[in-house]
Amino acid sequence: MRKERQIWLYDTTLRDGSQMEGISLSLEDKLKIAQTLDEMGISFIEGGWPGANPKDELFFSKLKDINFKNAQIVAFCSTRRPGVTPEDEPLLKSILAAETEWVTIFGKSWDLHVTEGIGTTLEENLDMISSTVEFLVSQGRRVIYDAEHWFDGYFNNPNYAMATLRAAQEAGAQWLVLCDTNGGSLPRQISQNIQQMRMDLGNSCRLGIHTHNDSGLAVANSLAGVLEGVEMIQGTINGYGERCGNANLCTLIPNLQLKMQYYCLEDSQLALLSPNSQLISEIVNFAPDDHAPFVGRSAFAHKGGIHVAAVAKNPLTYEHIDLTKVGNKRKIVISEQAGISNILSKAQTFGLTLNKEDKAARKILEKLKLLESQGYQFEAAEASFELLMLDALGKRKEVFELKGFHVHCDLLTTTNSSSLATIKLSVGQEDILEVGEGNGPVSALDHALRKALLRFYPSLSDFYLTDYKVRILNSGSGTDAKTRVLVESSNGKNRWTTVGVSANILEASYKATVEAIEYGLLLEDRQTI
Repeated sequence: MRKERQIWLYDTTLRDGSQMEGISLSLEDKLKIAQTLDEMGISFIEGGWPGANPKDELFFSKLKDINFKNAQIVAFCSTRRPGVTPEDEPLLKSILAAETEWVTIFGKSWDLHVTEGIGTTLEENLDMISSTVEFLVSQGRRVIYDAEHWFDGYFNNPNYAMATLRAAQEAGAQWLVLCDTNGGSLPRQISQNIQQMRMDLGNSCRLGIHTHNDSGLAVANSLAGVLEGVEMIQGTINGYGERCGNANLCTLIPNLQLKMQYYCLEDSQLALLSPNSQLISEIVNFAPDDHAPFVGRSAFAHKGGIHVAAVAKNPLTYEHIDLTKVGNKRKIVISEQAGISNILSKAQTFGLTLNKEDKAARKILEKLKLLESQGYQFEAAEASFELLMLDALGKRKEVFELKGFHVHCDLLTTTNSSSLATIKLSVGQEDILEVGEGNGPVSALDHALRKALLRFYPSLSDFYLTDYKVRILNSGSGTDAKTRVLVESSNGKNRWTTVGVSANILEASYKATVEAIEYGLLLEDRQTI
């Protein structure tokens, strides 16, 4: 039964998450992510640091025209600088100009950072905290105080660290957030620290926790904080953040709600977790982590035949939660480790009807294992496997018949390798001879093939290559080694991957390219029915 206690979710993807190496968010990116988080029911969205850069100032200006249904947008800033009054602090003027109800202010908890980092006295730092919070409260703002380096500060000088919290609390901060800024704490240390801090400070304050993942324990440390009475979790989608990242909300939320029975989101909002995780990874231009807990595409993937058979009877045998609650999907992986249950389950996802008694099912399994022993990899090329199944069932349509092809490469140029491909094929009763030119032999072959088929299949003009991967399978064989080629294609609506294997890289590329075209046409037929 769900506990009454709510955990408040504070997302800092737009500020702390964007500090991750490789992430650079445009204004449009930030606005789209903010609206996505709001739809998902996040309580607080930290939008950035107004005054730190023009983009964040424009972001907060644009927010005034957007009606958020669930979230409070929060502006982020440091305390005033040493020797400057809050009224004269330009950074705080920018905070007020953002016109957010909630403001997060961070201050120093660790005496080392006070004396060596910002170069001031311990007394001045306390006044920087209290005067900044008091000023913002006097201007009608509600303040969340982030105690930076809290756990390190408390470990090295507990009396001073506690004094910084009291300064923020007595000045009017509504939340005190304990930060493991360097990410070096362990769950037991987090628990003991909060217990001791509670004894000194009492239960009059509302606590939050902000953890980093430098020790790989950001999620565990946040959960430890919750067990000690913390009510606010600060983190980022997909764990994005500086160095090793921040606490991953995509892991924290389902653990809190599904395993620990705290309330974080409505059930319908929780079901948006997986698709939104993938959406935001696309926005930040990072490949999604397929193996991420709860939300990864492989989080509920089953490869071994025994596993697949058991899951078909009862998903709880190999799945720790109901995957639909986090909006994810089960994935049956096809490989040489597959059993007949994998084949039957995969056939079902393709809309094909098979049972254990069908000779075709056994034929497909035998062909699968044979091809995988030769170097094929169907778990990465499901489009090729579906074509294999259709072929075994006598349902594969012949798009064309190859009569032959030749490829000529000019390797004398100093910049690009100009290639020419000639291909002969037949469609129905008609023979076609076509020539294509490209930057390299595979490109030339692809161009020739498309030119030959476009008159018969106009939708080919919408197909394009999104990825091309080559792997040498038995490198010890030198130039006689087998090559596996994976081709990922798209028509703007769907993506699919096909595979080809041969000792000749051109033949392997041709096989994968032909199946990519064939599968794309199959999708077009389905969508027009």
